[in-house]
Amino acid sequence: METLFDTVRRYAEAHASPTGIALTPICGLSTVRATAPSKLMHDMSRPLACLVVQGAKQVTMGTQQYAFATGDTLLITADVPTVSQITRASIASPYYSLVMELDPAIIAELGVEMHAVQVSDQTAVKVGPTDAEVSDAALRLMRLLDRPSSRPVLQSQLVREMHYWLLAGRHGDAIRRLGMMGSHVERVARAVAVLRHDFAETIPVKRLASVSGMGLSSFHHHFRAVTSLSPLQFQKHLRLIEARRLMMSEGAPASVAAFKVGYESVSQFTREYGRLFGLPPVRDVHASHAVA
Repeated sequence: METLFDTVRRYAEAHASPTGIALTPICGLSTVRATAPSKLMHDMSRPLACLVVQGAKQVTMGTQQYAFATGDTLLITADVPTVSQITRASIASPYYSLVMELDPAIIAELGVEMHAVQVSDQTAVKVGPTDAEVSDAALRLMRLLDRPSSRPVLQSQLVREMHYWLLAGRHGDAIRRLGMMGSHVERVARAVAVLRHDFAETIPVKRLASVSGMGLSSFHHHFRAVTSLSPLQFQKHLRLIEARRLMMSEGAPASVAAFKVGYESVSQFTREYGRLFGLPPVRDVHASHAVA
């Protein structure tokens, strides 16, 4: 019988982009493939579950480092800055994983039905063995990709089932915060949505605090507790990550990328880029192309 590894491998081999990511017709579901260990990858991760079916990866958030491998699931339960690296992959034995973005609306509905209570767990990243029920739901979801006529009927209930088993698992409390209206995580998520949409603009912190329904002092405290960054640092990370994408993927000159993401000074952009990525923009692009 086909396993989750088989379905992920088959889909990834057929559909992976040059970056190794293969999006699926199911919103929020994708596979990842790599045939060699990767460089450090900076990102602003959205809430997600990453099921590793072969290979190994490492993720760092703040000062905490998380290593996970075949049979493990990484859960990210808030919008947080991460530095990740695929640590075990080869042509003979590639890295494969299945990634599902977590849907706060589904989590909220399930939380009511499961009689969830408010939780105090503030840890945004969790790692542990993949529960058998989660793996089984993921397998049936992947099999649905081969049955396009069945997707409109079965897709939503299988996505919902996978969320259910994640909530019912050992790290369900951390996931549950995403769906709790009025929780600090949910309030901070409102501000994060504004930052993601308008990252190139100057956004007054008062506007973010108002969107989150908190006072300035409380907003600053809870924003840092959830994301590990201040709102200004979070926006800066968003700008720099997007600028790097523009240079690496679209060939934009550093000055063009800087202004496009909201910087008014190229020299300031260069300094801050170097602090985050370890090299100034031009050298970073050249080094990336040399490796490729």
